[in-house]
Formats: sequence, structure tokens, C-alpha cells
Amino acid sequence: MTIYFNEQESIQTRLGNDNKQTLKVLADRYIGANPPVPFAFRVFSRAGVLQNEKGMFDLDLGSRFPDAKPGQFSYAYALVWSDGERNLDVLFNCLGPIQFYFNDELTYRSTVIDEIKPDATVKLNLDFVKGWNRLFIKAKHTAAGFGCLFGSDEAKVRILNVLAPFTERKGQAGWVFSSPIDNDVFEGRSLPDAMSSEKNNGLRWLPNREWDENELSLPVFERLFGRQPGKQAFAWTQLNNVRPGRETCVIKGHASGALTVWLEGKLVLELTEAGNFHVEVPLAYGQHHLLIRNICGNNTWGFTLEAYIDDEVVPFSLPKQVHGAADPWLHLGPLSANISLAYEDLVQTDRVYTIDVNAEEKTYWRLDRPNTWIRPYYENAMLSNKWTVGNVTNYARWDYPLGVTIYGLLQTGRLLERSDITKYALDHVQSCTDMFAYSLWDREQYGFPAINQQLVMMKMLDNCGSFGSAMLEAYQEDEDQGFMAIANRIANFILHGLERKEDGAFYRICQDEYSENTMWADDLYMSTPFLCRYARITGVSEALDEAAKQFLLFRKYLYMPEERIMSHVFDFKYGMPTGIPWGRGNGWTLFSLTEVLEALPASHEARPALVDFFNDLCGGYADLQADSGLWHQVLNDTDAYEEASCTAMFAYSFARGVRFGWLKEPQQFIEAALKAWDGLTRIAIDAQGNVHGVCSGSRYAFTADYYKKDLLTVKNDNHGVGIMMLAGSEVVKLNQWLAEPLEVTQ
Repeated sequence: MTIYFNEQESIQTRLGNDNKQTLKVLADRYIGANPPVPFAFRVFSRAGVLQNEKGMFDLDLGSRFPDAKPGQFSYAYALVWSDGERNLDVLFNCLGPIQFYFNDELTYRSTVIDEIKPDATVKLNLDFVKGWNRLFIKAKHTAAGFGCLFGSDEAKVRILNVLAPFTERKGQAGWVFSSPIDNDVFEGRSLPDAMSSEKNNGLRWLPNREWDENELSLPVFERLFGRQPGKQAFAWTQLNNVRPGRETCVIKGHASGALTVWLEGKLVLELTEAGNFHVEVPLAYGQHHLLIRNICGNNTWGFTLEAYIDDEVVPFSLPKQVHGAADPWLHLGPLSANISLAYEDLVQTDRVYTIDVNAEEKTYWRLDRPNTWIRPYYENAMLSNKWTVGNVTNYARWDYPLGVTIYGLLQTGRLLERSDITKYALDHVQSCTDMFAYSLWDREQYGFPAINQQLVMMKMLDNCGSFGSAMLEAYQEDEDQGFMAIANRIANFILHGLERKEDGAFYRICQDEYSENTMWADDLYMSTPFLCRYARITGVSEALDEAAKQFLLFRKYLYMPEERIMSHVFDFKYGMPTGIPWGRGNGWTLFSLTEVLEALPASHEARPALVDFFNDLCGGYADLQADSGLWHQVLNDTDAYEEASCTAMFAYSFARGVRFGWLKEPQQFIEAALKAWDGLTRIAIDAQGNVHGVCSGSRYAFTADYYKKDLLTVKNDNHGVGIMMLAGSEVVKLNQWLAEPLEVTQ
């Protein structure tokens, strides 16, 4: 038996068979460890380093400095904050000679092949330390080129956010880079101190962060947008009254062009033409939103504004925390006069704004600096190559393991009648969906999105099916129509855009990747539960038919009839399945089949075959259950460790099969489900609700050793927390079902 902790520390030792209390501990521990803190807003310069569609930072210095001379040097510098130790593969495409320093140590020096071969990609493995990590690139200009492309491997999954060094740019996002110079000023010298002033090393660092004197002399909107007769623009700040009680506040200033002022949604001033203004308004203690609309006349536009209480200045602050910003105003524009926006439409940062009713172009909030915008970043617990769990929240991430976690929280909240749990899950989903339109725009503007990376750059089922299914499950709590816009996009991708074999089976093209031309059992979960929910909500029967069809096709490729279990992967490059029955891959299969059977009408032509398939699989899995109640990481290999997530999936599926009457001989599976849950509460769930024994995210292999020895377990891995709650919920329902008196017929 695999041991993850002393049985005395288990949840069962503390709570016995109180399964509802166990579920409460699981849900509360997860929510406590993952507080609802969404995106971080930062200052970002559009004139700075952008990313390409693969997430690589474009440090092509030759295009930035076309007049650079051969032999000149330039430098690029960035910081990465890591909440814990994090292992990451990074990629380089060299455009010329490069030296890369990681935490002040020379880590990579390009070779002549790297520099000259245009498609040469260099992969480095980096161990980020907890706290600040420094990335410094030294580039030399030659005939081959100048600079490089740099980024993390699998960038939309293993997100690499970089921040600017130097005190003047503290909190701002993005790289800084220097103008070319003739000699390497850091040859034999220490690299610049990232926490000091950028002026200390005598270089000119870009992107430019200051207006020049001529620009500063212009009114704010002319400085930002130029002269735009008839256009409108908005400015948004916050008044901070530190005096208790209710005071009279004087708001005064000068407007260049017509001006409208709202305070907490109330219209307090409307000027039809340029001039000075002075208005008195009552102002209670605390913070109050102040919104300005300015219309450009034939000349200039912009405004100045101050607020006073008894001749004492009332300070302004940004209405949204923006790291790296000193100016207290956000600015939006220029918008055509035919755009009509209510106050409530404007005082928010989760939408983009159409600039003209006759155009598709959109815009967003920016700061009073050159080419400088505010930008939301996903900076919560980041994935590493080792799939380690971060020390900060998973909240607001869209990815497939969290789809199962959200589903588990929703079902647990419903079972326990805990509206706070279901609301937390719903809010997590909405934190992603509310920003969907923005994230599409963000990708258009900057090349690679800073949030919702997997949803926006949807290329495979992992990116959409699992979390999309959880989103539709959350739709039962709040029929948010924003959910359906995204669901329609996902459904179109799965039904009409996804790659298929000639017989219609889903598979992965993944050209030039390790998984090229393969079919994975995992993808049944990444597709069919979403299709079932989509069909139920929309009435699109094609989606349900597709879910049933895919199960029959995957059975043809992956089913191992002698043992009645599934191979993890079919590799079309070799024309054969791998023959390795990975536990969680089989768990995904059975878990998903219960979702399809629950949704499929009794009259559906595929139902008899799928019910038989379900019975065959359940029989095969039950035969391989260990004495502990758990299943092995490789199901038919008793030398493999006992793994928790597949065990939870089998317990969940057996319990549902009994309750819904799909199993022809249910008694065996009642015992197996209860034995599995007993094992999980003794072996895999400790008294604090931590989940142990969950295999990290998998690739695939033709050898069991990969699954046994390379795929180790991770405490509280998101692949297992949600399914543990789902399994527990189904065991509670099974026990309730077993306790119901049998109907007696006369």
C-alpha cells in the first residue's frame, strides 16, 4: 500500500464516516487557500516589447534601431516575481550574438549556429527562486542581425510575466531596452542594479516614459489624442475625503471645450463651451468616483480640475489599483459623438469601448504618458514544468484542471446547501468570462493576451472543454448571457473547427510537437461533458450526438478488450495504441461516460452500445482495485504507486452507475465505490483537507516506467481536488439512495 502520511493524520481518523463534513473541509480548505483575488492591473507601454502569437517577447533590436552600426551593443532587462520555487523551460531564437544572464550569472551564450540559422530554437531550463529573478540580455549587432526572441515554452499555459527594473518604473510591466552604444559597458563589470535608478549606468533606457516639454504644454486630451473636432473623451478619477461627516466640496478648473462632470453617477456640472468652472457639491467621508466628459471643439480640448474643502486640497487617486502608475487619472478616447455611454458603462475596467458605431475598432483606458495603457495581468499561482502548486491563489485562471475543481465546488455547495461555496465557484468563472471581450482586444493590440490565454488562443480541447463545461454548469446558478457567447465559440470549435481523422474521431495534430498525430483518452473529458451541457441548454442535438459518437470512436482505437480497460494514447505515427492504461486517463473516460449516459435519451441509437461499454469498463476497473481501495497509477501494474485522482473518478462513476441503474450487477460496484472512498479518506485526504497522491499533469509514453517513475504526485494538485469533492458528493448521494425504502407493489 502506498503511504502519503500517517493514517493518524487522515480526515477519517478525525471525522469518521461523516462524509458531508469531509466535503465541507475539502471545499473550505480550497477556498481558504485560493482567495478571490483576480487580475493585477499594471502600467504598460505599447511602444515597448510586445509578444508574438507564440508568446515570445520580440526583442528584435535591428527593427527598433535600423541605424545601429555593426559591433554596437544593446541590453534588455526584466524582472520576474515568483511566489515560490518554479522550474520553467525558456526558448531563444537568436537574431545575432546573445549573452543571457539569469540572476546575474551567465547562463547562455549563443553559438554561430544559433545566430545564423533562422529557425534555430534554443531551450534552457531555469529554476526561478522565490522572490525577484533577473533576466538580462546582452546583444551585439552583426550582419546576422541584432537581438532575439525570448519566452517560455508552452507560453499560454506556463505564463511568464515580466516587470520593468529600476525605481522609476517600479510596478510597471514589460522589458526595458537600451539605445545602441559602441562598447560593452558591462564587460568585466557588474550588471545594473534592478532596484536602483536607471540613470546610474549612463544608458538611455526605453520605452520612453516621459512627455517632452512641448507635449506637456498641451491640454491633456490634445496631448493624448491630437485635435479631434467633434470627438469626445473621458477622464476618471477618485476623490478622497478624509474628513468625517458630510462636507461641502468645491470643484473648479478650466475646460478647453464642452465639459460634463459626474460625481458618483450624479450630474454636477455641464458646460456647453470652453471656460472656467466652479461648482459646490456635498461630499461625504470616503472615496468617490469622479467622471469627466470633454468634447473637442474646433481648437483644442482638455481640462484642469482641482477640489477643495475649506481651502484644503481634496486628493485624487486612481479609481482602480494600477501598479506603476503615479498619475491619478485614467483616460478614454477619442470616441465619436454618435457613441452614447451611460455613467455605469464607463466606471469599469472589464470592457472595451467601440470608438464609432460604424467601425469595429475599440479602445480602453490609458494613462497620461506616451503610449501608455493600463493592462490586466494574470499573476496568480503560475504553473511550472514540474506542475508544482503555487503559494498564491488559483482564482481567475481558465484552464482544464480548474474546470473540474469548479464543478466539484458547485456540486459540493449544492449538496451542503452552502450558497457561499457555489457563489465562490460562480465568481471564479465570471472573473474569466467578464473579461473575455477585453482579452480578445488585448491579444489584437499586444500580440499575446495577458489574461484568459487558453480561452483566447483556443487550439485544442484542453483549452476549452473542461472549463467550458464547468462554465455551463455554473450557468444553472446565474444565467449569465456572457457565458453563452463563449459557449457558442467553444461549441463551434469542437463541432466544426477541431481536427478529426477520416472516420470523424477527434485527435491532436500538434505538428512538430511531442504529441503530434495522437489520440488521448483524456480528450473524452475535454469534449463530451461540454457537448452534453451545451445540448441541454441550447437544444442543439448535434452536440449530444457528437458526444455519443466520439465515445464509440475512441473505443475503437483505445479499448483493450482482454482487460476491459483503456490505453492512454493511440499514436497514429506508429499506427498503434501505447498499451499503457494510465489511471487518470481511464478515470477521465469513465467519468465522462457517466455524463453522456445521464444526458442521452433512452431512445438514442447509441445508448445500448454505450451502456454495454460502461458495464465492460466498470467490470475491468473493479477487477484491478487494490486492497487499500485505491487503484494503481498504471492500472494493471501492481508495482506502480496507488493514485488518488483515478480512484476518485472510479468511485464517482460507480456510484452514479448504481444510482442511475446503468449497471447490470450493481452490488459489486456499491462495494467498490464505498471501499474506494474509504481508502481515499484514510490514505489521500488529511485532517486539514489537503489532497495527496494525485499524479501531476501527464505527457505519454509506450513504457509504464514513465508513468510510475517520472509522473510523481503533487499535494493539492488541481487535477485531484475537484474530483475528490465530486466523488464524496456522489458517495453521499449513493448512501442516501441505498437508505431509501424499497417501494412495495401490491
